[in-house]
Amino acid sequence: MIVDVANERRFREFVASRSPALMRLGYLLTGGDQHAAEDLLQTVLIRTAARWTRIDDPEPYVRRAMYRQQVSWWRLAARRRETVVPEAPDIPARDDMNAAELKLVLRHALARLTARQRAALVLRFFADLPEGEVAQVMGCSVGTVRSTVHRSLARLRVLAPELAELDAPRRPPFKEVTS
Repeated sequence: MIVDVANERRFREFVASRSPALMRLGYLLTGGDQHAAEDLLQTVLIRTAARWTRIDDPEPYVRRAMYRQQVSWWRLAARRRETVVPEAPDIPARDDMNAAELKLVLRHALARLTARQRAALVLRFFADLPEGEVAQVMGCSVGTVRSTVHRSLARLRVLAPELAELDAPRRPPFKEVTS
């Protein structure tokens, strides 16, 4: 653990300032499971505290550790005989969906992706990391990140066609008349 008072203060400041963002990352990496996200972040922060004096840049270190810890949990879960299948969301007819409904649809669609696909999308678009950093975190090449993101987005379009509205350019509510 951290022995030096100054290092302990820096660690506490890091945790206080970055926990909300890291919690959101954990939430997305765990497929929208709040309790699993809390466990993930707590586990990684405990391990980070033990190595704090040897860490130069804590933010990427913690993100990478969160991804790797989640991968190890996915691997353990894959060996269990129990299969978790999310229920299909109740999706209304093509009405104007409010933001809460859209978030639920996205969450359910993300949960149906593979762990690697979900992680690639979360790191690339939610954490807004460039492809090179995503490749470092995931331990693969930039080309693998690109193809994984491409396939993941295609799969999302199949799982949740309602999300296509987000891709479509905004059209004016009326037809313009030119003379």
